[in-house]
Amino acid sequence: MASFITGLWESVFQPGTSPQLILATHLSFSALLITLAWLIFVTSGNIHFIMLFIIATLLWITVIWFISELKSAQLLSNQQLESETTGEKEDSKTKTETIKEDKGASSSTKQNKTTTKSRKA
Repeated sequence: MASFITGLWESVFQPGTSPQLILATHLSFSALLITLAWLIFVTSGNIHFIMLFIIATLLWITVIWFISELKSAQLLSNQQLESETTGEKEDSKTKTETIKEDKGASSSTKQNKTTTKSRKA
């Protein structure tokens, strides 16, 4: 039990999911749904508890889906993310320089057209 709690605490500070975190999530939702089912029984079907039960069930299903998506996605390390952003910055600098060159060429073309028009007049 102590190793489970230790693993759960350590998983909070790591990216992604861990088996302890997933198990704790399922146990928490199970306890919530059992409590809501008991309250529905005790209150003879109070509509508020029924709606809360439905909302909690849908939330649990959504969390299960999200966990499965996290497992299928490849998480990148900090070094990989840093190298990607460095590559993007270099690409954006190249694009900016190209745009500046294009603007410079178009402004000189406009100046030539203006000069030509003034001569004709």
